[in-house]
Amino acid sequence: MKRVGVRCDVGPSRGIGHVMRCLALAEEVRRRGVELVFVCDAHTVPWAAEQIAARGIAVQPAVWGPAEHVELVDRLELDALVFDSYDLDASVYPAVRAAGLPTLAIVDGDFRGAEADVLVDQNLAAELDHPPLPRDSIRLAGLPYVMIRDEILDHRPAAPPADRQGAVPTVFAFFGGTDAFGAGPYVARTLAATGLPFEATVVAPGPDLAAKIAAVELQPHQHLDVIGPTDQLATRVRAADLTISASGTSTWELLCLGATAGLVCVVDNQEMGYERAIDTGAAAGLGLLSALQADPASAVPMLKRLLTDSAERGRLARAGWELVDGRGRERVADALLQLI
Repeated sequence: MKRVGVRCDVGPSRGIGHVMRCLALAEEVRRRGVELVFVCDAHTVPWAAEQIAARGIAVQPAVWGPAEHVELVDRLELDALVFDSYDLDASVYPAVRAAGLPTLAIVDGDFRGAEADVLVDQNLAAELDHPPLPRDSIRLAGLPYVMIRDEILDHRPAAPPADRQGAVPTVFAFFGGTDAFGAGPYVARTLAATGLPFEATVVAPGPDLAAKIAAVELQPHQHLDVIGPTDQLATRVRAADLTISASGTSTWELLCLGATAGLVCVVDNQEMGYERAIDTGAAAGLGLLSALQADPASAVPMLKRLLTDSAERGRLARAGWELVDGRGRERVADALLQLI
């Protein structure tokens, strides 16, 4: 049996986006009879560690230097190594390649020094960019290569979603496994500021965030529940009339599910992806988190439209469903396994 290592970032401030998309690729590669080993500090985010363990995938502690990576490759008898990191020093990549191991690196626009036999940029319109490539590398770019997890694919509608009408719209809001930038309370304040009725559920990964969200003052016809990280993400998204999330890797999962997605740009490196997603007409933009922090009312006009216009919600849901077909991980796995 072939064995592939996955070196990815994870942590309270880094979040779990790298782990989630690597798990999508891992599920596809395992389906083809390949063994996986994750190399990351998953213990720093217990929910991420649970997700990896639930799939029966072994975990090794993160290593950082070139020599440590070469030793790890030899010790684990790896046949290939996948990188998904913003934090590794650029010297790691050529050291692993020089050792003769096939490599694949997942990037977001800027390579951040990464080099590999295959570079994957799964972001919207990435195929329009033409960065200089490292020697003997190929690049897979754009939404055809978005890697979606089993949980999402199992709940993807077989046909474009129809309009849904109800007396009181339901809202589901989540901001990654850690909500590292504390978006939840600000989105809750903005929802309340619409003055419109809603039934909302907001995910709070920690007690401090949960307390801040619960403290938001609501009007009598507004209801908000606070929950912790959930394994039922896709089910909750499918059940909601509107899903609000950060404009990161979860955006593509929402579109694949045919969700009506309202996006918040929580950090600078998401801004290009946020703007491109809004420009497609497949997601609604609620603005920058910094703007919501300064003035919760800045997103009220858009939220009012999303809460009251079921036809617009349906249009967004159908556009997203058509944009992300859910087969990107198959295409990436094909490229990876051709290296071995």
